[in-house]
Amino acid sequence: MSDTNSPDRLILFTDAVVAIAVTLLILPLVDVVTESAAHDQNAVHVVTEHKSQIFTFLLSFVVISSFWLGHHRVFAHVRAYTAPMMLVNLLWLLAIVFLPFPTQIVGAYESSQFTAGLYTGVILVLSITQTWLTRMVHGHDKLENPANPVSARELTNSYLLTGLTLLAFLLAALVPGVTFYALLLLTLSPLVMRLVERVRPAQNAQ
Repeated sequence: MSDTNSPDRLILFTDAVVAIAVTLLILPLVDVVTESAAHDQNAVHVVTEHKSQIFTFLLSFVVISSFWLGHHRVFAHVRAYTAPMMLVNLLWLLAIVFLPFPTQIVGAYESSQFTAGLYTGVILVLSITQTWLTRMVHGHDKLENPANPVSARELTNSYLLTGLTLLAFLLAALVPGVTFYALLLLTLSPLVMRLVERVRPAQNAQ
């Protein structure tokens, strides 16, 4: 294998795996309907008694979709990939494929530091590996598309989101009572990014 390769095959493989992971999210809910019908439970009961599972399905769908869109934006800057980059991408995919497992746990059990930590930990792995991919491409003469390079803003935003995800993981896993509320920290990313952009010109002017 050469040192660098066209990213098309890697992108197609990644998209296929993501599609399978998203599909796996809904399968437990399909089973719930089948089991409920077998016990003569009505449709309203199916929805009301499985609200947590429906919520975690929607949450995980949003998480996977968001990271897939982020992955798409990263690879818009890529003209080739290397073996190390492929390995990091596989780690990213491992987290994507694993996410339906904690999704099912969260839907089936009471919220706790363990369940929140497990779920948020998978999101942290996704964020770290996506930032890692962004950093590998940024400024690389063989990997980065010179016509569409990774901007400093994109790299900073990726670091920022990973930092907030790490903080959310620590709060969810270590602080009693916080659990999934820690994920609300991720909504602060745009606000913090604007503050960073305001501070930089002020520092450069000094």
